[in-house]
Amino acid sequence: METTDIGLWGVPLAMLGGAIRVSTPFIFVSLGEAITERSGRINLGLEGTLVFGAMSAYAVAVMTGSPWLGLLAAAFAGLCFGLFHGWICKFPKVNDIAIGIALMLFGSGLAFFFGKPFIQPSAPDLPAIPFGAWSSIPQVQAALNVNVLFLIGAALAVFLWWAFRNTRVGLIVRVVGDSADAARAMGLNPNTVRLLATGAGGALAGIGGAYLSLYYPGSWTERISSGQGLMAVALVIFARWNPLGCFAAALLFGGAGALGPALQSVGVTQGYYLFYAAPYILTLVIMIATSSPSRTLAGAPGELSITK
Repeated sequence: METTDIGLWGVPLAMLGGAIRVSTPFIFVSLGEAITERSGRINLGLEGTLVFGAMSAYAVAVMTGSPWLGLLAAAFAGLCFGLFHGWICKFPKVNDIAIGIALMLFGSGLAFFFGKPFIQPSAPDLPAIPFGAWSSIPQVQAALNVNVLFLIGAALAVFLWWAFRNTRVGLIVRVVGDSADAARAMGLNPNTVRLLATGAGGALAGIGGAYLSLYYPGSWTERISSGQGLMAVALVIFARWNPLGCFAAALLFGGAGALGPALQSVGVTQGYYLFYAAPYILTLVIMIATSSPSRTLAGAPGELSITK
């Protein structure tokens, strides 16, 4: 009976486990970008931050034997990239998008340069919680083996949703993102708020990179990101700058990314590789839908570059 059941539920179980694994970097990068964009700034450099964070985490974990120190290193590296982006963008006539693209290339190149010695060594993995230990079926155990960063990301999404609505800091970020003039009238410095918001967003993107190198796929290579940092920007727009929406959309992207491996795991040997393109097709559809001239960007911060 168990064999029949697992045959019927093989693909959904594989997609569930894959969605959880694949979505985690999207969760952190999208939440970080949501913070940044809520302050009125867009950061396309998160792809470079993600890659450099992955390299930093892996290198530090290899040298120290601690994945948690690697995670902290990735967060610090992302913070530095975010603060650098925020500092440059405060100058007059500087375009957020152009600087983001430049930093994306810079971060990726820097990661490839410093990361070459760490391609071969093995680093310790971040821990996971075996929620499927109650079952004797390997597929169930694999699907419910949940990394701690996924749980932290879920809790962070709820916290940010609450904080944007109910805290002074959240109100400040929203006011600066909606109107710099109103923020100045309240005695706030928009450049400082955006600098800190961009730094926080970069730190979260760095954590997303640490997950890639220290858990899934759990190695450092020069192609580890596959454009997830850029896709996360589209995800934030799709989620309407809502942290809970970012979490749900990340699971959607994760499920799309897990479709190909899920089909392969149940013995589909022809055509499954076409489903590996599902996240990119989904991103394209989202970008087309959100850029329609007949559709307003509901919920978009007024000071954001894409709304001007």
